[in-house]
Amino acid sequence: MKFSLFMIMCSLIAGDCTTPHQMDTYYNDMYSCLNAGYEEALNKSKEIGKSDINEYHIYMKFVCVEQEVIIPPEKPV
Repeated sequence: MKFSLFMIMCSLIAGDCTTPHQMDTYYNDMYSCLNAGYEEALNKSKEIGKSDINEYHIYMKFVCVEQEVIIPPEKPV
């Protein structure tokens, strides 16, 4: 089993959150997924910037979900 990271952006002003966005990377354990979630949230906050975060009261949420990942075999060249 692997863990998928889902990021969610919310605004207290709007009283709403975005639909969860699944990140592309899969993680081997909950610990790795959680640490990636904190890093992604910080990076997104920096990308949005202080002004917009303060104006719209934006905050990030995330969740790690354990799921079975089936990776198809590579096609022969």
